[in-house]
Amino acid sequence: MSELIDNSRHRKERLKELILKLHEGENPQRVREELLGTLQQIPYGEVVEVEQELISEGLPESEVLRLCDIHGEVLDGHIDQSGAQFIPPGHPLDVFTQENKELLKVVDKAESLLGTLYAVDEPGFREFALQIQACFNDLMDVDKHYKRKEYLVFPYLEKAGITGPPMVMWGKHDEIREQLKGCIEILRHPELKKQDVEDALELLFIPVLKALADMTKKERDILFPMAMDLLTVEDWWNVHQQTLDFGFTLYDPEVEWRPEGVAQADTEGERFTGADGVVRLPSGSFTAKEIMAILNTIPVDMTFVDKNDKVKYFTQGEHRIFARSRSIINRDVRLCHPPGSVHIVEKIIGDFKSGKASHAPFWIQMRGKFILIEYYALRDEHGEYLGTLEVSQDLTNARNLEGEQRILSYSSGKEQQ
Repeated sequence: MSELIDNSRHRKERLKELILKLHEGENPQRVREELLGTLQQIPYGEVVEVEQELISEGLPESEVLRLCDIHGEVLDGHIDQSGAQFIPPGHPLDVFTQENKELLKVVDKAESLLGTLYAVDEPGFREFALQIQACFNDLMDVDKHYKRKEYLVFPYLEKAGITGPPMVMWGKHDEIREQLKGCIEILRHPELKKQDVEDALELLFIPVLKALADMTKKERDILFPMAMDLLTVEDWWNVHQQTLDFGFTLYDPEVEWRPEGVAQADTEGERFTGADGVVRLPSGSFTAKEIMAILNTIPVDMTFVDKNDKVKYFTQGEHRIFARSRSIINRDVRLCHPPGSVHIVEKIIGDFKSGKASHAPFWIQMRGKFILIEYYALRDEHGEYLGTLEVSQDLTNARNLEGEQRILSYSSGKEQQ
């Protein structure tokens, strides 16, 4: 045992020396070579401990943040995960991991598109711009992934005495958010030109894609295995229960995690109700289970966007017209639409908020069906704007109705398909 402790102490002291060399301006490649020659593999927990010790000994968090990307490059491929615990399917860390896989797909697509930028001619640039904007709209969804780390996972790490590394990672989140906002601001400019993207390519677009990919490595190699060690099953259950409050990133979990030995609600409805399980409204009351059944049975699709323009709810009827997944929860509604139609979304929301309008109907022909899409401004009794309700319904069969039907006749429901 003492030999293991001594080995750990030696590794941490040596790693600390190497990290300090980076902060003193030593060439990263030379430091990496020293790492390979003396340490080769460092357990993930020791990396965190060293960073925490350096901050405790006076190295400013801002300085660690400044060079954290270089730290990652030097350590890449040399972090020992042999002691990491198994992460069950559907577990919050599994959800984070699956989200990262989806994020990396979009990063790869964006990198491929940007790699063709100089070959795009002016007539083809508009289509290119729409495609790359769609990628960055999707990447902005990472904000939900980061917020769940910041508000659900980091507090537990801090209780365990791990304070510095989460703050450094949070700072990196903020950098990435600002870079993504900058990219989207450029891409949304009404007079966007090819030269605008070229000018920002090496300064903004390429760096943020690299930062996003690097963050997934930091999570995979260090944060996730460390958090799995430190948080209890009860802690993770609390994280799991609050996850939907923030929403998922580009991924809707296929498996519902239900850990053994933790008190859980018996039914789907009970998880969303008050003490007596009843939702009371001025005209009546029902249980959450009943209202879920009502909303999912009525022959319309509904999506609710709150006053802050975040998607908060959608019905889950068997025959939805437009597919929805829980990855859109808490996503800015602008990012849920193709870039070419965002201006219409902004116009509707702006007019609803100002009181200029309260209803916007559209109808389209889609796959042989006549679809009515209506947007309603929701307001309280004082006229204050609460959000927007999107209601879509298939009117194909209704438009063909004639005469009357007064005799009982049951429907198979197949006409809704």
